[in-house]
Amino acid sequence: MMRRASRLLLRAAAGASCVVVVAALTLTVWFVWAGPPPSVKSVAYGTVVLDHEGRLLRPYTAADGRWRLKTRLADVDPRYVRMLLAYEDKRFRQHHGVDPLALSRAAWQLATHGRIVSGASTITMQVVRLLAHDSERSLGAKLREMAWAMRLERSLSKDEILALYLNLAPYGGNLEGVRAASLAYFGKEPRRLSPGEAALLVALPQSPEARRPDRAPLSARAARARVLDRIVQDGLLPADEVRQAKAERMPNGRRPMPALAAIAADEAVAGHKTRAVHRLTIDAPLQAALERLARDRAPAFGTQASVAIIAIDHATGRVLARVASADYFDPRRAGQVDMTQALRSPGSTLKPFIYGVGFEDGLIHPETLIEDRPIRFGSYAPKNFDLSFQGTVSIRKALQLSLNVPAVAVLDRVGANRLAARVNQAGGRLVLPPGEAPGLAMGLGGVGIRLADLTMLYAGIARGGMAMPLLESFDDTADRAPQRLLDPVAAWYVGNILLGTPPPDNAPRNRIAYKTGTSYGYRDAWAVGFDGEYTIGVWVGRPDGAPIPGLVGRGAAAPILFDAFARSGKVIKPLAPPPSGAILMASKLPPPLQHFASDMTATSGVRGIQIMFPPNGARLELSGDADGENSVPLKVTGGARPFTLFVNGTPVAARGTARGRNTLFFQPKGPGFARLTVLDAKGTSDSVVVRLQ
Repeated sequence: MMRRASRLLLRAAAGASCVVVVAALTLTVWFVWAGPPPSVKSVAYGTVVLDHEGRLLRPYTAADGRWRLKTRLADVDPRYVRMLLAYEDKRFRQHHGVDPLALSRAAWQLATHGRIVSGASTITMQVVRLLAHDSERSLGAKLREMAWAMRLERSLSKDEILALYLNLAPYGGNLEGVRAASLAYFGKEPRRLSPGEAALLVALPQSPEARRPDRAPLSARAARARVLDRIVQDGLLPADEVRQAKAERMPNGRRPMPALAAIAADEAVAGHKTRAVHRLTIDAPLQAALERLARDRAPAFGTQASVAIIAIDHATGRVLARVASADYFDPRRAGQVDMTQALRSPGSTLKPFIYGVGFEDGLIHPETLIEDRPIRFGSYAPKNFDLSFQGTVSIRKALQLSLNVPAVAVLDRVGANRLAARVNQAGGRLVLPPGEAPGLAMGLGGVGIRLADLTMLYAGIARGGMAMPLLESFDDTADRAPQRLLDPVAAWYVGNILLGTPPPDNAPRNRIAYKTGTSYGYRDAWAVGFDGEYTIGVWVGRPDGAPIPGLVGRGAAAPILFDAFARSGKVIKPLAPPPSGAILMASKLPPPLQHFASDMTATSGVRGIQIMFPPNGARLELSGDADGENSVPLKVTGGARPFTLFVNGTPVAARGTARGRNTLFFQPKGPGFARLTVLDAKGTSDSVVVRLQ
């Protein structure tokens, strides 16, 4: 018997040797005649949209409908890579595409068992088969793979070949590559995998459909266990850690792919269809936090209500988060309608800009007293939201309480056309109904504006009166020069007032400068606020424009605004200190600024004082004269003395001369543009902008 067994072993060994020799000879022929391997350039990957730090916001399938997301070797957990090589190709770093030892072992097992017990495919051979989309399992196909593998090894490094495997390995269904599989089965990038997760990703490509955890969890669990058993034999993991890995929960289904900032991602891809990678300025953790906030709060306003939020770094204009709707996938809430770009009535949120221009013109100061009482402007008689009147209040209190009558009175003096021009010049894009001109109702919401534009304007207040165009994509090459909205003193006055606005219940005081607004008919609720670094805007309402009874900015949008700041994880930073020229003490106000005139002279549109010289837009040469070095004359007509002169919103000393009782002289600080405003004793004023050179 022993002699017979020896003869059988010798015959098997001889047969195996013959197989190896024949395979080697055949492989040499194939190496010459098989031709070059399939091109690596033919691999088509899905488009990805990333945040400002390269984190995934939203991936898209490749043109063939497969989830194939490009992955670098450095982006994958090293433990998974070690498991993969130990299980699939131990000598990957040593061989040249074909492993002779594995080939000999496979030949011996074939000769002794009469069937294939284990394969001899290297990772390089698997890569060329995946590149060729070759499912043939004949001897000729195997030899062709060997020849291609050796050719591929001559043109690519080991790491490049391994990266190709990580991108092309099948994981069931339309999943290809370890990144797509990790996102689909575990809901995370493959940078950090548990031992059980890594073992499952090693096992799946060998038989991806039969081992899919969402369809065959028992087969998947068994395959994972075989990988872990091999790993513990090779000493890559201790036995106790392997036992824990085997006990890990098996994913029971595929998770949805990430869809952060879905509408912003769609817009980026549509704008550059041939680009494979898009980088947005959005911050993924902040975007995720604010999307959860919008999704959590929207149900309180009804099944068809939505919430939109936008967050801006007001120093740079970068959009850090844009929640375009409460839920992108909810058709009841019109989830795919971008409410940050929808044209809606802003309610009272334009009032800070009315007062800002008034501050700039020298008409008012935060401590100027103004009357909140019934008054008519022609046929227009504004009323406060609660239909009551406060009497005599300061401008500060009028803005903090969002009183309508004082705002309209100041707008009447500032001029609706001028306010609209200023806002539009800064990028605000106010939209009126066709054929209509700006009017006093504009100050209470009688105009259309987008949440993105409104938030950008408030960011302009926060950055000292210079509005910065929004930037959302690093591919954007448009001109982004800041635009003047208000002068620094006026902008600081507005921010300082809004900082003292009473916050919602249980919210901290004097931390966030903010303003709310409610459109006519309870259709839109707004809240926009800023600290020393960020500006956030919130809109609540129905995308179809239908009213929501009781929807008010302070009760609906303001709590979301304060919660957005809290969930951002950022430390609230103080506002900028007052700029030079700001009047901080009410006791130092000149008489014309102590009380705002709102009599019939103001409301009739007839100005009591006019600047006759210099004309608006004039250029003046600075030169010395008999009355003083570099003094500039200002001639006015009408008005009641005494006059107060403001240069760029700051009161300056001026003197009259015997040449004319209505001629003033002042000394400018130097060349440049200057807004000159003269205020008379009754509070009427006139302004011009000149260039001093």
